[in-house]
Amino acid sequence: MSETIHDDDDEEGEAEGLRKIIHVDMDAFFASVEQRDEPSLRGKPVAVGGSSGRGVVAAASYEARKFGVRSAMPSVTARRLCPDLIFRKSRFDVYREVSGQIRAIFNDYTPLVEPLSLDEAYLDVTEDLRGLGSATRIAQEIRRRIREETGLTASAGVSYNKFLAKLASDQNKPDGLCVIRPGEGAAFVATLPVKRFHGVGPKGAEKMSRLGIETGADLVTKDLAFLRANFGSFADYLYRAARGIDLRQVRASRNRKSVGGERTFHEDLSNPAELREAMDRIIDIVWERIERAEATGRTVTMKLKYNDFTIQSRATTLPRSVAGKTEFGRIGHDLLSEMLPLPRPIRLMGLTLSKLDGARPSRQADSAQLDLF
Repeated sequence: MSETIHDDDDEEGEAEGLRKIIHVDMDAFFASVEQRDEPSLRGKPVAVGGSSGRGVVAAASYEARKFGVRSAMPSVTARRLCPDLIFRKSRFDVYREVSGQIRAIFNDYTPLVEPLSLDEAYLDVTEDLRGLGSATRIAQEIRRRIREETGLTASAGVSYNKFLAKLASDQNKPDGLCVIRPGEGAAFVATLPVKRFHGVGPKGAEKMSRLGIETGADLVTKDLAFLRANFGSFADYLYRAARGIDLRQVRASRNRKSVGGERTFHEDLSNPAELREAMDRIIDIVWERIERAEATGRTVTMKLKYNDFTIQSRATTLPRSVAGKTEFGRIGHDLLSEMLPLPRPIRLMGLTLSKLDGARPSRQADSAQLDLF
């Protein structure tokens, strides 16, 4: 367990007028649940997901991550990196049950809980309901209870906005705590590589590197005009992020409008066989997300971004909910087939399920990108 904490006895006074946000992120959640429930797996490299040729890693233990295994990676690649990797099939009923236990702990400290997924959430603890004295002490108490009540570990970040809290929760993983106090945000961000910023994928980091941007300190020297010229609509986010600014509120309830995912390819694709294989990967990843969200919906939308950055989408709406992964996948492939042959290579492909039935509260109304740029 590691912590980065400054003396916070005066936190209440210094933070007056600012929000107090905690970001809690379970450590390798799915894999840790499997290791907890099957003690023989402890200390061994474990991956949750399909082990077949077209399978995808949904989660990897820290032992597996040392070999380069990560989520959304094809299982064949993961096994090549780590020959001793042990696969376990996803058990979303169990993960949801444990997530419910964790959510109940959060609700003991604040009603302002914004879940991002089964294993992470933002908490606004500006109002100290239990009189613990500071957001840092609340985070310590929450982590202690998670360990005692679930047998799992969580990392937490504490700060005065969501962006900084999320960065902080990743700072001392696993089983760590990091606090960024008012006045420290810009200096903290300056030390970080830009690839740590939420939403900046490998391609985005490469592009920034070509422009001489490696760290937050490099990014803060670029004006908004430069960023807009090079990053379009993403520029405003980057400009604020470099300064540790984030005005978003913690939203305890927001109806989910869709569940989906996009994948940006390292090389542009045009070969039909490669396109269909890419579609299979995306179907696996997105259906995992649909199951996590317990979502059902009637519309499947495919999105393509060509190498000239033009975007084309096509959708199918059923008179009832999509029956399952098989039907979801068939619709995705049918939409792709309708567009073949493509007029030019693509750099991005995405699938989304929308027109959700009885939509569950969620932060994300839009499909999430697997990699930015």
